[in-house]
Formats: sequence, structure tokens, C-alpha cells
Amino acid sequence: MAAKSQPSVPKAKSASGITNGKAAAQGQWGRAWEVDWFSLASVIFLLLFAPFIVYYFIMACDQYSCSLTAPVVDLAAGRARLADIWARTPPMTAKAAQIYAAWVTLQVLLYMLLPDFCHKFLPGYVGGVQEGAVTPTGAVNKYEVNGLQAWLLTHLLWFANAHLLSWFSPTIIFDNWIPLLWCANILGYTVSTFAMVKGYLFPTDARECKFTGNFFYNYMMGVEFNPRIGKWFDFKLFFNGRPGIVAWTLINLSFAAKQQELYGHVTNSMVLVNVLQAIYVLDFFWNETWYLKTIDICHDHFGWYLGWGDCVWLPYLYTLQGLYLVYHPVQLPTPYALGVLLLGLLGYYIFRMTNHQKDLFRRTDGRCLIWGRKPKAIECSYTSADGQKHHSKLLVSGFWGMARHFNYTGDLMGSLAYCLACGGGHLLPYFYIVFMTILLTHRCLRDEHRCANKYGRDWERYTAAVPYRLLPGIF
Repeated sequence: MAAKSQPSVPKAKSASGITNGKAAAQGQWGRAWEVDWFSLASVIFLLLFAPFIVYYFIMACDQYSCSLTAPVVDLAAGRARLADIWARTPPMTAKAAQIYAAWVTLQVLLYMLLPDFCHKFLPGYVGGVQEGAVTPTGAVNKYEVNGLQAWLLTHLLWFANAHLLSWFSPTIIFDNWIPLLWCANILGYTVSTFAMVKGYLFPTDARECKFTGNFFYNYMMGVEFNPRIGKWFDFKLFFNGRPGIVAWTLINLSFAAKQQELYGHVTNSMVLVNVLQAIYVLDFFWNETWYLKTIDICHDHFGWYLGWGDCVWLPYLYTLQGLYLVYHPVQLPTPYALGVLLLGLLGYYIFRMTNHQKDLFRRTDGRCLIWGRKPKAIECSYTSADGQKHHSKLLVSGFWGMARHFNYTGDLMGSLAYCLACGGGHLLPYFYIVFMTILLTHRCLRDEHRCANKYGRDWERYTAAVPYRLLPGIF
């Protein structure tokens, strides 16, 4: 399968609700057409406070050794003023701007100018030119899948510099962490604003744009479904994977290098965080073709939620464990460390095998074995916007028979392992599991609402067969 493309339009239907068909009905694709007051309030809240949340966490580490309560206590007791905290915050620097510009330029060049060659020699890897899912207008976009290649080349350059070239210090990311934050914000807001203007003035496909009449909702959730520049630069694929996720493992490596510089050794907790999160990142890029069929590409529009989120929220808050361990070099007892490692690996196994079962069922139209048996499925039908009736299947075997989103359960187990690797000294490293629980629960409910509208009574039959969402017997 190294050089063979996966089928672009699968006939089978996964439990997540991504289906085959020419065009989805108006209410069945993308974000909302109309905005209720709660959604609008949530959007405004996130636009106002998400940047502040990122700043607060990073500032707490820089000025208060990662304590989340100390800044509030100082302000309440009059020992500090907001102006004092802001004055101690490093500003954006010319050096940080040069680093960030070089970083983004490198990722754009790797994405646009270097066709994938990994699929030619890595057995089982599917890369190169691939087709995405059918869009609401019936089109099938083509993508140059080369994220694994970009990740490998970027990290090869990083290690070559660290051990041979010495062009920059391995601690360069940590040493410029807050100045780089301002650069990331500039890119995030710039690309989000450009995407909105593009959606109004020169969209890639005007038929796939959604306008609610509310500026804030349009800005955050996006107008265009698949914004592109030229034939190959796809905003969603690039910003979801590069520069944020490629940077994730580099950021952790820089934190490990800083720990080595400060204390003369790297703790087993830092090794655990680097290894477990690197597994997740490598899994993302190994399965980048599969990612083209997920909710991010098949459902979400491109707005501030993805543009700013991928530039700022992801690299700064998903790496809090490594940052925390620079300030608090926790050395875990060996049995505890092994327990965390096993939890992380078990979570990854469940996450990967659940998705594999779904993908196998799709590709074979159910003509396969799952756990040694022929899979069971609920036959469904739906009517698309063009009035045509389509048939689909909902898998109820394997992990998909245990819960409707058991892949999320594995994801949450891995997320918890990252946090537990930091010990129990502070709350800050545990933000990630709290956030992921909220994110995946919301995504689960949102997906099910869309599927219930789409499949009607067939969906009721499915939920009766698989009654739990995430945790069998509980939820």
C-alpha cells in the first residue's frame, strides 16, 4: 500500500457520521446557518478570553513558577498590579520575529515545493496526491499529503544543528517563548482575517460559503468551507498540521534541552512527555490521508477557531507539560512512571485501533473481519440536497459496539497520561485533560446532533444498539 491511494469516496459509513454522497443537505454540512444567543455569547466569550487564557498560563510559568493562583492572590492582596505583571512580560523582539518568519517560511516551502517521496519506500504509508471526501457541492478536492516528510526533514535539521552545525541553540524556542507568542498571535489573527475577507470577496467556491449575518460568528467559525490559494495551498490542511503540530515535538525537545542546561540532566517525566506526545504527533502525520475524512476537514469551516487556534492555542497550551517540567524537574518513581507509560500506550492503542476498525469497515464496505468476526452494522438512508436518496451503514462491532466515540476515550486516556507525568504539585499541567474532555464531549454531542437530523429514526436504532457515547456503562 506504500504508493497506493485509498478510495476517495467510501461507501461505508463510520459511527462518526462522515459519509459518502454527492452533496449534503443544507442543514447537514458545515457550521450553522443561523446563530442562537447562546452560540453568539460563547463565540464572543472565546474571542475575548481565549487569548487572555493563553497569556495567563504562559505568564504564570514565567513569573510565578507555574502557579495559577499566585497571580490572583498577589493582585487581590495589593502586592502586584496588572501594570506590573505586564511590565515584566517580555515584548516581541526582532530576533523572535526572524525566528518565526523563518519557521513559517520553511513549513510553507516543505508543504508546497517538495512532493512527498516517503510513500515510495515506507510500507503501509499513504502519501502523495490524495483525494479528500466529497464536498457539499459534490466536488472532490485533491491534497498533496506530505506532512510526515515535512516532520522528518524538520527534525533531521533540528538534530543536525544540535549535534553538528550549531547554527542555533537547542533551547532557542524556550529562550524566546513569550516573544514568539506575539508572533504567533500576529499570524493567527492575520490568516483568520484574510480568510474572512477572502470568503466575502474572492472565495474558492462561493457555493460552499456560509453567512449568518453576524460578524463575530462568521469571523470565529469561518465563512469558506475549503479556502485555497492556487491549486494546492489548502488553508485547513496546512494550518491544522503545519506549523503547529510539526512544532509540537520541537517545542518539547527545546524544553528538554533547557532542562538539561539548567539541571544537568533530563528527568524521566520529561522523557515520558516527549515520547508520548511524539507518538501522537507521528500518528497524525502517518495517517494524514485518513485525516482528510475527519470532522476538521469534512465539517469545519476555516475561521479564527482554526486559524488562530492552530497558530497559538495548540502550540502554547498543548505543550504546557513540557514547559512546567522546565520549572519543576519532577523525577518520578519508576513504578509510577511505568504506570503512566502503560496508560499512555493503552490510550494510544485504543485510539488507533478504533480508528483502524472504522477505516477498514469503510474501505471494504463491511466485507472484513473485526475481532475475528464479520462486523455488524445498522443500515441507514438519507436524502441529500439534490433530492437523491443514499444508503449508508453505521458500524456496531468492535470498539464501535462499546461506545459511539470510543476513539475519543482512547484520546482522553493519552491526554491524562501526559498530565500525570508531571506529578501532582500544580494544577497547570492538568489543564490539558480538562480542555480535551470539554472539547471531545462537545464534538461528540455536535456530531450526534448532526447525525440525528440526518438519519432520523435510523439514528435512533443505532443509539439503541450502542447506548453509550464515551464510557461504556457510564456515559
